[in-house]
Amino acid sequence: MIGTFVNTGAIIAGGAAGMLFGRLLGKKQQETLMMACGVGTLFIGIAGAMRYMLHSDSMPGGGTMLLVGCLALGGLIGELLDIESLFERFGEWLKRKTGNAKDLGFVNGFVTASLTVCIGAMAIMGAIQDGLSGDWSTLGAKAILDLIIVMVMTCSLGIGCAFSAVPVFLWEGGLTLLAGLVRPLMTEQALACLSLVGSVLIFCVGLNLVWGKRIRVANLLPAVLLAVAASFLPIAF
Repeated sequence: MIGTFVNTGAIIAGGAAGMLFGRLLGKKQQETLMMACGVGTLFIGIAGAMRYMLHSDSMPGGGTMLLVGCLALGGLIGELLDIESLFERFGEWLKRKTGNAKDLGFVNGFVTASLTVCIGAMAIMGAIQDGLSGDWSTLGAKAILDLIIVMVMTCSLGIGCAFSAVPVFLWEGGLTLLAGLVRPLMTEQALACLSLVGSVLIFCVGLNLVWGKRIRVANLLPAVLLAVAASFLPIAF
């Protein structure tokens, strides 16, 4: 689990650096930084999605039907389970336990950063590689990206972003320990489907950063699991 510890440590370091630099910025500078972070997140999501929609031989139709179907059905499942509220309740619990009860932006920062650093193929494949062969290079590369992302987010959204280290540790650590069971499911087609839907969810996080919280992204998370399941169907989307 070296990769998980490295990634978790990088997020904590990014959060600490963000708090340090954030204190030096005024309200206008923080707002501009949040807009910049949102625009950057938008393009990360767009680039990831377009990679598969425009250049993937495994998705003749660009994955459009897969994307719409998984988002619609996944969103319905997520709303019924109300996953967003589970994230928020966990964030509220962390806020109280860490002595940040008076921080009104803690939960929003925690949920936003957690979704950004947990969604995506690097977290899944990196954790599986670490578990099967001890190769944590993918998570090492992700750690550098997460450090920068969390540092910028913390400057504008607050200390809650640093606590995204908790779900990252649980998610990647769990996948590493269960790598032998999960690896057969992560075929090339499954990874492509997961990356496409996951990139669109990252795009949605960027939308919320730029225009305020309009999309309950956590409630769309089942779409990622549906995308992996759809990759094993005998028809192309």
